[in-house]
Amino acid sequence: MTDDGAPRAGRKEWMGLAALALPTMLVSLDISVLFLALPHLSVDLGANATQQLWITDIYGFMTAGFLVTMGSLGDRIGRRRLLLVGGAAFGLVSLVAAMSTSPEMLIVCRALLGIAGATLLPSTLSLIGVMFRDPKQFGQAMAVWGTAFMVGIALGPAVGGALLERFWWGSVFVMGVPVMLLLIAALPLLPEFRDPDGGRLDLLSVVLSLGAILPLIYGLKAVARDGWAAGPLVAIAAGLVVGVVFVRRQRALEHPLFDLRLFRHRAFTAAVLIGMLCGSLQTGTGMEVALFLQTVEGLSPLVAGLWLLIPSLVLIVSINLTPRVAAKVRPAYVLGGGMLIAVLGQLLITQVAVGAVVLLIVFLSVCYFGVGPVGGLVNQVAMASSPPEKAGSAASMVATGGEFGVALGIATLGTLGTAVYRSELVLPAGAPAVAGDSINGAVGAASGLPAAQATELLDAARAAFTTGLNVVGAVNAVLFAGLALLALTQLRHLAPFAGHHHPEPEPQPEQGQEAALAK
Repeated sequence: MTDDGAPRAGRKEWMGLAALALPTMLVSLDISVLFLALPHLSVDLGANATQQLWITDIYGFMTAGFLVTMGSLGDRIGRRRLLLVGGAAFGLVSLVAAMSTSPEMLIVCRALLGIAGATLLPSTLSLIGVMFRDPKQFGQAMAVWGTAFMVGIALGPAVGGALLERFWWGSVFVMGVPVMLLLIAALPLLPEFRDPDGGRLDLLSVVLSLGAILPLIYGLKAVARDGWAAGPLVAIAAGLVVGVVFVRRQRALEHPLFDLRLFRHRAFTAAVLIGMLCGSLQTGTGMEVALFLQTVEGLSPLVAGLWLLIPSLVLIVSINLTPRVAAKVRPAYVLGGGMLIAVLGQLLITQVAVGAVVLLIVFLSVCYFGVGPVGGLVNQVAMASSPPEKAGSAASMVATGGEFGVALGIATLGTLGTAVYRSELVLPAGAPAVAGDSINGAVGAASGLPAAQATELLDAARAAFTTGLNVVGAVNAVLFAGLALLALTQLRHLAPFAGHHHPEPEPQPEQGQEAALAK
């Protein structure tokens, strides 16, 4: 029994956690597993460049767009029931995707997989909160969940490469079928839980949430790909406008799609912000390092991916160490200390030079070790700051924030690195202008130049890109320091999780203030 009389989790709950970890890993793995398969399926299906882009991007768009809806739906109809529907749909659509005969068919399948994936993340997170009431076990379970998610992202390229060595491109989808069959078979191990006062799902709110999230994610990804052009800016602006309308409607509804009262808890708000911004900085850094390894150091995608497994493993170790530390140390200090370690890692990245692959991986590992407490603790803080009947909505908000963070990091830090590259690069005489746009353009242009000219261009391009990486590290160091300050100031009231499944209560507003907030 826990201190508050709740039972400790036993074998059934831990077996149920293993069942929840599998689809979590699969959803994150599906984000990156397609990268290596794309050239194969493009040839087989005859996909053009635009269709290839939609094949890779539509999954993330739909997952992000439907997270809020599915989290709220799980609160209303039951998390286990939603998990059953989502798991069955994911397995069935995976099989259809593997048998796709046209790019359009595969794009539709990827969109449906994204919607099904959106049912899995909030359902698994919210069920963990029901199954593990003991604070120490809760922290361990959240670390397992975070590890499963990170393992999926880290292993995606490696798993894709291994399958493509022996099978056809559809095998990267077929692997989802047995995982979902195992999940469905394990459903008796999972409890059912829902909000008895959840009310009916407001369909207009669903439309508004999609109208806000999808254009924002699309615009941010388009910025990362094409720069700050008119189209992406219009999409971002449209998403923000619809987002305002969505928020106003949620405030007016008795049973909103997303309960904005969750943000009255400063711990919940801080957790969402830290998760989103940390994900942004981590993703932006990882993208720049991956480009550095391939374009500056000339490594193949597979070799670069293997190098990047090292910091990913360090991140997983850090995530799993976090519950032990958080049982004795306040979350504010755990997260703040982690952010300061990330600051150190980013400052070290500012000193990276061409040819320093090993040092760069070590410096990135330092940063990822500091980021680990976010993966191990932010979900725990957010879930513990929310009432159990709103756990699905809380989990979906954290996950949606993470999706925004990924898109924001790629767009902003990628743009920053490109801007520094363009300002630093001095094109050698006779070099094509396209080489000045990006280092990929320089690498492509060099292949058509005489050897001496190509070497001069590549040396200049590599030096300019490395400077961009250094500048990104400096900016990230400042931003991580800001996140450390946010954690230390907004979470300082939380006790260590050893004695509390839910954190210390915050002062509640007076009745008059609460009425004003509800308007």
